[in-house]
Amino acid sequence: MTSEQEKIPQEFWQGIAEFNEQEFYKCHDTLEALWLEAGEPERTFYQGILQIAVGLYHAGNENWRGAVMLLGEGIKKLNYYHPDYFEINVDKLLTESSELLKHLQMSGPEKIADFARDSSNSKCPKILKLKD
Repeated sequence: MTSEQEKIPQEFWQGIAEFNEQEFYKCHDTLEALWLEAGEPERTFYQGILQIAVGLYHAGNENWRGAVMLLGEGIKKLNYYHPDYFEINVDKLLTESSELLKHLQMSGPEKIADFARDSSNSKCPKILKLKD
């Protein structure tokens, strides 16, 4: 186990699983507890994922403005952590989140209900672990 692996809290992986299961509110709660206690550089990393999760939560609840704002803020924060960090493929998360943000911006607030109605939310980004 590397020193980076040793310092990754189990709650982080719980939050990642919640994110990937599209349980964005739960993900927020799980990662917020870590974020509040963390020092840098982990603190900003957690915050970036949190903001993307909350942006997706807003999108699912037809809050276009909140979705666009928080996705943008999360993407901005995570740009400092690519291509990978904490065993996470940050580049993939950034690409998928940026594509969704662009889609939401182009379709505008009047189309946010289309995203919310898509029960599979196939446009939602996933957080992938790097291959060992």
